[in-house]
Formats: sequence, C-alpha cells, structure tokens
Amino acid sequence: MPTRILFVLRTVATIAGIASCLVVQSARAQTIIDQWSSVTAPPPPPLKAVMIDKSTTALLMLDFNEQTCNPQRRPRCIASIPKVKTLLTAARTAGVPVVFSISGGSKAADIAKDLAPAANDPVISSGVDKFSGTDLEKILKDKGTKTVIVVGTAAHGAVLYTASGAAIRGMKVIVPVDGISAENTYVEQYVVWHLVNVPVIGPAFTLTTIDQVTF
Repeated sequence: MPTRILFVLRTVATIAGIASCLVVQSARAQTIIDQWSSVTAPPPPPLKAVMIDKSTTALLMLDFNEQTCNPQRRPRCIASIPKVKTLLTAARTAGVPVVFSISGGSKAADIAKDLAPAANDPVISSGVDKFSGTDLEKILKDKGTKTVIVVGTAAHGAVLYTASGAAIRGMKVIVPVDGISAENTYVEQYVVWHLVNVPVIGPAFTLTTIDQVTF
C-alpha cells in the first residue's frame, strides 16, 4: 500500500479515536453528579386553599415523637409544632378522625406534649411507610376516608412514603407545607416538588398551608 494512503488511513483512525474519546467524556459529563452545582431549582408549585369534607377526611400526624422530632436532629420539626397544633385543634373541633404514627422503638408517650393523642386516637408504629405492617389502611377504610391531610417528619421519610401510599390506594392527599419538616430546607423543597410531579399519582396531591385549610 502506498505510503501516502497508509498515512491518510492512520490519520483518519487517530481522529476517529480522539472523537470517540471526546464523545465518551462528554457522555460522562452529563451525569447529574457532574452537573450538580449548575442545577437550577424549578419554580415553586402553587399552594391552594382547601375546604375539607369532614365526613370523608382524616388527619395523619406522623412521627412527632421525641426520637425524630427534637432540637438536635430536626429543629424545624420543633418549630412546626405550634402551627400543627392549630391544625390538630381545628380537626378535633370539626370531628375529623386523627391517626398518629410513631417511629420504631418509640411509644405514644414520646409524642410532643402539645400534640398528644386523645384516648381514642389510633397510634401506629412503623418505618417510613406507615401503611407497611400496620392497620392504617383498615383504620382509614373503616372511617370511610377518601382524603387524608398529612403532616409530620421527616418530609423525605414518613411524609413522602405515607402520602404516596395513600395516593396509590386511591385517596386524595392534602399536604400543608408548613406542617412537614426535615433536617434542612433543601430536603423539604425536594419533597414538595416531588409530590406534585411524581408520575401517575401526582394529581392526587394538593399543597397548601395550615391557614388555608378550612373545616
């Protein structure tokens, strides 16, 4: 083969190899980890006022026990308690059923005193999904529940998974954003965005504030 043709072929092969490497490097650079610092948060989802149907709604109070809701681990949970107390009081006054959950290894007496369960309030214990291994689904069905109001901690734990579990079971889910908490604002922001953008069940969720809930 003539030297000139051989040189051209080798040059083309070299260029192709370089191009291939550039494509691979470019593809690697597209991972979310590589782009992490350049991500821009989407606009906040809208908050809507809600009128509660007292006959078909239940309030879920998730993991306000001292093991998960304390100044050291989640000070934002402690800060949410006064507001959540107003929701709990309004629900009780309206005759809306209230169900409490606690995290594993805790007991009902560990729930924040301002949010303490009444004698007839069910208290269930589970991991992040409060439907898992508990009677929560039966409790809600027996009460004719079609809508749940979900408050609690952690936003990315009990709130996210239990709210999703309710939506998967065909219920409407109301989430007052000032009634959920996590270790930091980024986590709460992610969860709020996720709830209304998750495929299939996203339309089941309504974001609101406690002041916008009317019984």
